[in-house]
Amino acid sequence: MNIDILEEINKKGFVEEEIDPTLDLFVEIEKLKKEKNAIILAHYYQEPDIQDIADYIGDSLGLSQEAAKTDADVIVFAGVHFMAETAKILSPSKKVLLPDVKAGCSLADSCPPHLFKKFKEKYPDHLVITYVNCTAELKAMSDIVCTSTNAVQIVESLPKDQKIIFGPDRNLGAYVAKKTGRDLVLWNGACMVHEIFSQEKITKLKERHPQAKFIAHPECEEVVLKMADYIGSTTGLLKYTITNPATEFIVATESGIIHQMEKANPTKTFIPAPPNNSCACNDCPYMKRNTLEKLYLCLKNGLPEVTVPEHIIDLARKPIQRMLDISAELGL
Repeated sequence: MNIDILEEINKKGFVEEEIDPTLDLFVEIEKLKKEKNAIILAHYYQEPDIQDIADYIGDSLGLSQEAAKTDADVIVFAGVHFMAETAKILSPSKKVLLPDVKAGCSLADSCPPHLFKKFKEKYPDHLVITYVNCTAELKAMSDIVCTSTNAVQIVESLPKDQKIIFGPDRNLGAYVAKKTGRDLVLWNGACMVHEIFSQEKITKLKERHPQAKFIAHPECEEVVLKMADYIGSTTGLLKYTITNPATEFIVATESGIIHQMEKANPTKTFIPAPPNNSCACNDCPYMKRNTLEKLYLCLKNGLPEVTVPEHIIDLARKPIQRMLDISAELGL
């Protein structure tokens, strides 16, 4: 492999190459997918062009389920690093590509594995449930992985006297504890996107749009969740906008989901909830590192590739598979 290309990826996170401006990237990507027997999995928080070219768009649970069952030789993961790692853990024989390997996650970064190991050692009789938004190393230390779609149901599926550590998201953990009535030991981590929604600005926005339904992701802080008409996973929020007769929605999650909401509900209005800064909406800077150009070059060059050490794959697959099994049993 070209050492210069690897150095460039280590430095920039992606392959940089001149692209003919006359190329129709949608057409070229479709050609490459057929040539390489590749599938593109994209998270709802990706830019609209990537969502539109993807073979499957979903939240963390749906993407994990899709990665586990695909018969493609190559998985191009348009998301962030921990998602590509999860795909590799579930399909270790597949080649997993990420358009930009510097597409990280503030929540995953908030829980370094070596510190979580010490935290876990304080509670030796506790079962460990980790939110999927964490590193492969953290999953390898877990008993069950969960997503925001199934976190409540997974906790409820366990005996009531089972002691539980929940990490890394303290807001999702607090929400799950409230919904289930369980006393969870929480790791103190959070997602930068969901933590900076402004209660004051949302209150003013609700006053300007009194008929709008305010919907929020459970990674938001409790003060924001208390204001919500509906709390749910990314897919849950999308489904709610389809089934609810309201014509206006204020949306407290990463703004990328609004593309799918508008496609599914062309006559309805969607307003991104404002964060506590000068920006009008909440974009994840990591999710938005991926672009259509980077996706094309990634598929064309077969780089950057995401790998996970075999021993981590062996340990991490069990808690992820346990999540998938419980979700299948519950019809999620």
